[in-house]
Amino acid sequence: MTRVLTVDDSRAIRTMVTKQLTELGFDVDEAEDGEQGLARLAEVTYDLVVLDVTMPVMDGPEMLAQMRGKGNKTPVLMLTSESKTSIIAGCMKLGIEDYILKPFKPEELRAKILKCLRMSPAAQAAPNGGGAGGGTGGGVGVAMAAPVGFAAVEGAGRQFIDVLVVDDMENVHKKLRALLPAHVSMNACVSAQSALAMCRERAYRVLLVDVDIPDVDSASLLGQLRAVQPFAACLGLVLRTSNDPIAMARQLGYDGALVKPFDPDGIQDFLLQYFDKQDVLEIEDNLMKALPYTGREDRKERYYKRLGGLVEQSLESLAAACFDEVILDLRAVPVDPKRLPYLIIGLDEQCKKIGLSLYVVGVPELGRIFAGFSETASVPFFDSLEAARAGA
Repeated sequence: MTRVLTVDDSRAIRTMVTKQLTELGFDVDEAEDGEQGLARLAEVTYDLVVLDVTMPVMDGPEMLAQMRGKGNKTPVLMLTSESKTSIIAGCMKLGIEDYILKPFKPEELRAKILKCLRMSPAAQAAPNGGGAGGGTGGGVGVAMAAPVGFAAVEGAGRQFIDVLVVDDMENVHKKLRALLPAHVSMNACVSAQSALAMCRERAYRVLLVDVDIPDVDSASLLGQLRAVQPFAACLGLVLRTSNDPIAMARQLGYDGALVKPFDPDGIQDFLLQYFDKQDVLEIEDNLMKALPYTGREDRKERYYKRLGGLVEQSLESLAAACFDEVILDLRAVPVDPKRLPYLIIGLDEQCKKIGLSLYVVGVPELGRIFAGFSETASVPFFDSLEAARAGA
């Protein structure tokens, strides 16, 4: 049977990983830091290690380095809150199969695990049945498949690149590179053939594809790119003159759109969505702590929307980890008497649907605002984390 080791100092993350692996029919062991992880590896042979980057005692990169130094080539899936290429690049040199950014959805984690184990998604439908063997540990009843679109490299990790731009005009590449921060890596090409060749050699997080390349069937190219990069987001590069660029791109089969000519606001939204998931929210077990807003006044609306979206996305993970309640710390959030009540109303409704109780921590002014709305007055409100934890 396939055996996996999950190494993470967060009990919530370990529980969620264990739940997903158990549902696939795998055996799972847990460790709270790198030292415990190495001790487990000395005792047991694993098919995969799911490894967090930031941990006390010994972090993920150090554990990975010691593993490889001892000749242990067990595949590793890295969990990280950091989107900076420098952190991932260091792990790539030591040989990781893939990585996933926190917070993530259970189905995203499951897909990454199956990919790292070279298993097809059929494993999700019949984890305990008969049939083909799984991993190095024997029959787990899953369909085995070669990794899609990648050549296996013995003893080395694949090269991860953040963005691939496919556009027949080289000036588009230059303009975008100038607008992206240095830590976001980028490749570019001008033809469909080059795009497919690059996608077979490397793993990309986002593919940006011009929807109007001369002599290229955009729909056919998109289908081929998805086949070799099944986990990448695919966005269409659409001219600003289009009536509804996002609708147009989605109608063509893309996940969304990036409008050109590029503008700073559009690039900022793109970065926030795909590369800076931890810019406004920190999560530790069942505590979600909103980070201070430091941007311009005219962009504050985006901050609230992003905060709400990240909290909403992460609630499912907490429910999957079998928590009964979630504590949302809003003490660092700018107090807005209109936006925050509606944010809490929506989150409270979602919590009730998935079986979580919502507890809010905030400054006294925010408590008075919530008390003035019938929908938020019933949400437990506290002025400190200690009080919230005691109330929970």
